Amino acid sequence: MIPITPRSGAVLAAFAAVLTLTAADLPGDPAGSVSGLGDRLYPDLGNPGYDVAAYDLSFDYHGQDRPLDAVTRIKARATAPLTGFHLDFAAGTISSVQVNGHPAGYTREREELVVTPEEPVPAGGELLITVAHTSDPRAANTGWVRTADGLAMANQADAAHSVFPCNDHPSDKAAFTFHITAPKDLTVVTNGVPDAVPEAAPASALTWTYRPASPMATELAQVSIGRSAVLHRAGPHGLVLRDVVGAADRDRLAARLAMTPGQISWMEDQVGPYPFETYGILSADTTTGFELETQTLSLFERRVLLAPEALAAPLMVHELAHQWFGDSVTPAAWSDLWLNEGHATWYQWLYNAQKYGVGLDQQVRAAYEGDNQVRAADGPPAEPKVPEPGKLGIFRNNVYDGGALALYALRQEIGAPAFQRLERAWVARHQDGNASTADFTALASEVAERDLSGFLHAWLYGTVTPPMPGHGDWVAGAARARAATAAKPA
Repeated sequence: MIPITPRSGAVLAAFAAVLTLTAADLPGDPAGSVSGLGDRLYPDLGNPGYDVAAYDLSFDYHGQDRPLDAVTRIKARATAPLTGFHLDFAAGTISSVQVNGHPAGYTREREELVVTPEEPVPAGGELLITVAHTSDPRAANTGWVRTADGLAMANQADAAHSVFPCNDHPSDKAAFTFHITAPKDLTVVTNGVPDAVPEAAPASALTWTYRPASPMATELAQVSIGRSAVLHRAGPHGLVLRDVVGAADRDRLAARLAMTPGQISWMEDQVGPYPFETYGILSADTTTGFELETQTLSLFERRVLLAPEALAAPLMVHELAHQWFGDSVTPAAWSDLWLNEGHATWYQWLYNAQKYGVGLDQQVRAAYEGDNQVRAADGPPAEPKVPEPGKLGIFRNNVYDGGALALYALRQEIGAPAFQRLERAWVARHQDGNASTADFTALASEVAERDLSGFLHAWLYGTVTPPMPGHGDWVAGAARARAATAAKPA
């Protein structure tokens, strides 16, 4: 994500999460108080007791100011004996719940749907859950974003469960299928590629079906409904690129979107093959205050894409980099967010230096000189302070610039060739999975052939900014004034 804020371009960013509950902690009584995985930043997100394999989501769109009729089907497996279980669900009404083909009891508790199946489910048993509900784009803090002509989705970090019932924690990635019914004059695009030609539905509507090829965290789901043009072009190695823009912007945004193939090639030179079956940019005619790396289809405010190239292009690379760092390799807990945002910021800085002549050391030093102040305000990169409520709560500068500073320091410490080997090994080893700060430290030590745990601990968990290797003259003092145009991606 890249929040765009007036605070001298400062990013509101801080993810922190340590899982403290396991399936064994789940009480047999579904009305018990245990809810959530105990993530340090979002303790109520996620649910122990089961692992989701797949979501099948159906939405029937009636206009951006009316609730969507929805059916969420979840295929999961119990990891403990269950007489009941929770799903994260914060908004919408429920008309029925079924488990394994039979009606199930349910209640609502805060942002939880508490389900009591007709029969207990043994450990290892299959859970086929069907929830008929509504999904309301008018709800507060919803994952739906209303655009000039429809809807888009922005679920990061904790808004997916305002859209559909789910296990809303990045550690439980799953397969997704989307079925979206909308009037025939609208275009629907989701993550992945179409699974079938849109089918006619009653009342002059079409049903669109998409099935992304790779597993996905709930926070990365995307559904776009509007009067859109879908533009296709060829990417590296025959990769199909697909952009979604307002129908009137087809020509106006053409030059900006034509940069994507070259940016993908540039990123592949840094870290290796692009990890998914497609990529593209979704231009949303709305003001969100952020850009977002929804998997295979990054969400951008139209105004950002229309900004001067030297501002827009590095932000495009930031969200593109997230396809490797955050989407394919997803954090194990929200405290590991720096692995997403630090990497995306690092490649944004590197691209800015190589393509637009903004000195790399100049960008790094500006962040370094303000880092002590950032740590005092928001915490160190891998142990951020608990965020304020709201979509941008964890997106603070410690995980953006602070995470990128740690990566630059590591590159200085082990050398650029070893650093690139580490980056390539990281995305290859953990593709389509979850990984933690401890995993990154272990791999860095393996690649460098020496223990880097102390070095990285100081950068990632220290309350004071360490000396920068190779730059003994740099001082991490008070933050210097920084240009308001230095916008941050999400």
